[in-house]
Parts: sequence; structure tokens; C-alpha cells
Amino acid sequence: MRYPEHLIYAMREELTRHGVEEARTPEDVDRILGPGSGRVLVVVNSVCGCAAGCARPGVVQSLQAETRPDKIATVFAGADLEATAHLRQKLAMYPPSSPSFALFRDGEPVYMMHRYEIEGQPASVVADKLRAAYAAHCAEPQAEAV
Repeated sequence: MRYPEHLIYAMREELTRHGVEEARTPEDVDRILGPGSGRVLVVVNSVCGCAAGCARPGVVQSLQAETRPDKIATVFAGADLEATAHLRQKLAMYPPSSPSFALFRDGEPVYMMHRYEIEGQPASVVADKLRAAYAAHCAEPQAEAV
């Protein structure tokens, strides 16, 4: 059963007003994470308190990083059911978790932050963890000196 849209609109908008793209269908997920898609952070949004207090504010704070993904997208667990299930197929090596963050490079997962790493943390700690992931997985490789 899906959450009624009128109840979650503000939770969606908390991310989209900062330029986060919604993936509401499996086709959206495939388009966003397709070949050559670059570095993409996908937020699995949720109605829970840790999404409201830690995850959404943390990802918004993380966007101030110098090094960051090329795109940031979101699926909403409990609302975008098919899109979330499709994303979780791409993350089959990880247990399902919401809220959570998955960082992809050209459609392949390279980093995952689960709910247990988010819950109870200040948003600033979540943002710092995301910035560290961006630095590790989104920075351009340095050219070798000749």
C-alpha cells in the first residue's frame, strides 16, 4: 500500500527544491543510472523520523561539498514502490534499508550508507560521511607526473 501523496509531498519537496531529481518509476531509475551516467547519489527517502531529522537534512548539507556527484536522485520507499524495488535489484548485494544512500559510478554501486549509520546521528555527521564518500568516489583521478 502506497503512502498518500498529500501526506508525503513536503518530504519529497525537501529534496527536490535542492535540485534532487525524483525517480518515480523503474524507467526513471534506469535512465538516471544508465551506462555513462557518471557519479550519481540515490537517496532512498522515507517517512521515518531519522529521514526527517538526519537523512534529508544531511544530504542537503552535503551538497555544499566541493567534490560531489554529477547527479543526485531519490526514490521514496512506501510511495515509489516499483522504482524502489528496481533500485534495490541494482543494490542486491546490500540489504534493503530506508532511509539510505547509494552512490553509483556509471550505473555500478560503489558506496552504501544504511539506516543504522544514519539513525540517531546529527545531520552534520551524515553530511560529513557523504562528503567523505564523494571525496573517495567522485573526485577525478590525478594525472601521473611524467
